Amino acid sequence: MMRKYILKRPLKVARLTRILAKSIDLFIVLLLSFFFYPLGILLSVTYIGIADSLQNGQSVGKKFMGFAVISLEDGKPCSMKQSFIRNLPIIIPLILAIIPFWGWIFSLVLGLPLILMEIYLLYKLDSGHRLGDVMADTSVMANDGSAEAIKRRKTSWFSESSTLAR
Repeated sequence: MMRKYILKRPLKVARLTRILAKSIDLFIVLLLSFFFYPLGILLSVTYIGIADSLQNGQSVGKKFMGFAVISLEDGKPCSMKQSFIRNLPIIIPLILAIIPFWGWIFSLVLGLPLILMEIYLLYKLDSGHRLGDVMADTSVMANDGSAEAIKRRKTSWFSESSTLAR
């Protein structure tokens, strides 16, 4: 079924911005891994595992781009457990990179399809979730205060207001 979106362009920009935010985090991982190898890979795994639970659901990249990760269960910022689960597609190949040469090859062979799958799902799912979001039951949203405003609303969006009754 083909759906019509009013905000097709903003959705495309948001998805591209999410990829840019994850790229910033992966750049930090790359720097840690390269300059402090092999300990750097363990630091990278730790960082990427807890990154989305830092600063109220914001990793460094998400903070820079203005996004936050929330739990779909309760609407709270992403927990450490959810952060670890949602980043497993990156953590698993990264752990393999500890092993010199063959580990690097296996890391690329496993990591590249996982990252491509994440990007594919990000663009193909109506919800805009990537593989990690589906696994951890999380979602990424703009950190502009709209979630707090929605929680503070006293009336439903669907209730009839006095202006509609006139």
